[in-house]
Amino acid sequence: GVDIEKFSPTPEPEGVPRVTFVSRMLWDKGVGDVVAAARLLRKRNIKVKFLLVGASDAANPTAVPEAKLIAWDKEGVVDWWGQRDDIEEIWKQSHIAVLPTFYPEGLPKALLEAAASGRPLISTDIGGCRDVVQHGKTGLLVKPHDPEGLADAIESLVLNPQERTRLGKMARLHVETQLSNQVVAEQMADLYHSILQKN
Repeated sequence: GVDIEKFSPTPEPEGVPRVTFVSRMLWDKGVGDVVAAARLLRKRNIKVKFLLVGASDAANPTAVPEAKLIAWDKEGVVDWWGQRDDIEEIWKQSHIAVLPTFYPEGLPKALLEAAASGRPLISTDIGGCRDVVQHGKTGLLVKPHDPEGLADAIESLVLNPQERTRLGKMARLHVETQLSNQVVAEQMADLYHSILQKN
């Protein structure tokens, strides 16, 4: 679940729309696809900023090397902010949450926290992500390993602030009613109670 008090909706910030990726910097979390989509949108002259938030993990064989992250940042294709502990503030500064993962996800924490913050979601059409991102309702789903499709989805929301607002409101409602800490705790208590009654 997610803490819906800590992560709460705020109005979009002013300025160029910011697409934010919060995760460990692993290739199989889709960070390479985010960068590829950023390059495509730059070629299309779409005004948008990309933010990567999270640390590289030298112990993980699928980690994006820190030198690569620094190079992307210097190039200006994305801003890499590294590890941050104030993720609720990050979402307040963002317009769209993106996680084009092909990692075997449970319920991705980043998507839950972005949804609780009232931000529209873009993720891959795989298990776990589908539990948070309902296509056309709380966000948009794209195919894994599809930077072009990811760029198209991002562009559609960058150019449509009303749709961002609608999806963000629905994302917040979804976590309030289905995925908050309180709701999940109640579901777990009910499950344990039913198991104990059977024994």
